[in-house]
Amino acid sequence: MLKLDNHPSGRHFLHIPGPSPVPSRILRAISYQTIDHRGPEFGEFGLRLLTQIKKIFKTVCPVIIYPSSGTGAWEAALVNTLSPGDLVLMYESGHFASLWKRLADRLGLQTEFLGMSGLEGWRYGVDAQKIEERLRQDTQHQIKAVCVVHNETSTGVTSDIAAVRDAILRAGHPALLMVDTISGLGSADYRHDEWAVDVTISGSQKGLMLPPGLAFNVVSKKAIEASKVAKLPKAFWAWDEILESNKTGYYPTTPATNLMYGLSEAIDMILAEGLDQVFARHELLGRACRAAIQAWGLEVLCKDPAVYSPVVTSVLLPEGVDADALRKLILERFNLSLGTGLGKLKGRVFRIGHLGDCNALSLMAAISGCEMGLQIFGVQLKSSGVVAAQNVLQSSVA
Repeated sequence: MLKLDNHPSGRHFLHIPGPSPVPSRILRAISYQTIDHRGPEFGEFGLRLLTQIKKIFKTVCPVIIYPSSGTGAWEAALVNTLSPGDLVLMYESGHFASLWKRLADRLGLQTEFLGMSGLEGWRYGVDAQKIEERLRQDTQHQIKAVCVVHNETSTGVTSDIAAVRDAILRAGHPALLMVDTISGLGSADYRHDEWAVDVTISGSQKGLMLPPGLAFNVVSKKAIEASKVAKLPKAFWAWDEILESNKTGYYPTTPATNLMYGLSEAIDMILAEGLDQVFARHELLGRACRAAIQAWGLEVLCKDPAVYSPVVTSVLLPEGVDADALRKLILERFNLSLGTGLGKLKGRVFRIGHLGDCNALSLMAAISGCEMGLQIFGVQLKSSGVVAAQNVLQSSVA
């Protein structure tokens, strides 16, 4: 059982790339009295929430809300649109792209993985040209969907989704475009309608600043038409019953009422700040974080500046330096949680999350904790990352 009586003094600094810190305002909303999810008050609330959430995805399409993790939304996207044995083209941009492929394999789909092999391939974004070339080869249109990750949390790379849609259009291919923006939504610019995405997948615990427990599918007309002939088994995940119930604000199963209170509050907070300002804040924090890493003389894992993530930065440590042991030291000494390396990156990187309820001073605390930890751990640093990050933040204010 989690012990809550032995925390160090002061706050815990949560700088993993999700779940992200939950603001007090959202926690208070979640604590409201639970109401009857079949009563009139919930119907009104549900309709308002389903309208407001569309603004975050920049869409007029239906947004389906599941009481689930993002993994459930992955599965929902696939089982509602595809049939057993269908071929799906996926792109290996990092650990979460790999997990989505594994899920598709277990559902009985055929999957084809594009991308560079080895660790090096995880240091770049999705190569839209490779997708175009592969689709042009598929003259019989056996590929039924293209699946890519918008913001790859394991690597700190944000891919160009508009370029992927353009590649599909240039190839003249009818495949559905499915995009995972679980960690991108609410932190990095995302445009479901403008980029002509067919199914967008997301979750609550990243840029939306909520605890884990809500997942989303945004579905285009083309995706809904595909769902009418798809043969993969589905019951709980099925869009048709949910979309029908949502017309009056309700759900065919029990919704996560209190988390939806929190979601409503989170949307109000994001829209009050302004989506463009939210994105600008995240971009600034990302620049400051990378300036610190470069000042230390360490490597940012992402090699392409055009696709640096505004959500998370992965720090590649020198050979022989155990990133997990370093993270353990920093947690014990400074009460600062950093993201671990996943998959091919296990033990090689640590990740600094700068998303959601994060501002200049909270990021500076994380960078300071990292710098002290690196020095204690014996990693030779070229110069102060704290000063470098301060310079970026100060010049922005000026």
